[in-house]
Amino acid sequence: MSSKTNACRLLDKHNIAYTLHEYEVDEDNLNAMHVAEQINLPCEQVFKTLVLRGDKTGILMACIPAHKELQLKALAAVSRNKKVEMVPMKDILGLTGYIRGGVSPMGTKKNYPLFIDETALNLDPISISAGKRGLQIFLKGSDLIEVSQATLASIT
Repeated sequence: MSSKTNACRLLDKHNIAYTLHEYEVDEDNLNAMHVAEQINLPCEQVFKTLVLRGDKTGILMACIPAHKELQLKALAAVSRNKKVEMVPMKDILGLTGYIRGGVSPMGTKKNYPLFIDETALNLDPISISAGKRGLQIFLKGSDLIEVSQATLASIT
């Protein structure tokens, strides 16, 4: 099994139960729907992490189901911004410590505000990136929200 990531270490520190699941990475297809197929979970249970910049708050993150699209206006409203926009791909590693296709909502370089789609609350398991391509964490949605100190919101 792959070595522990920052996200795993954070879960360990808080005694949160989780399992790790490896999958084969396709460099030409890093989207979350593909990950869902690889790990045999419905796309509703596989969440992708997006990194954005708000005009008032700076960097923030959103975690949404693989098959959904982020509603920028909804995220702006709940995050107290007038507008939010995706950060350029080239900036993701420097901001989070993770590369595209492997961004975890936990264990980033800095603790950015995290907004998780409300559908995550009752999922068991929910799947998120462990912080590297090819490795997913399965845990309870409620545990993810608690440990990441996320704001639950309708953002898709």
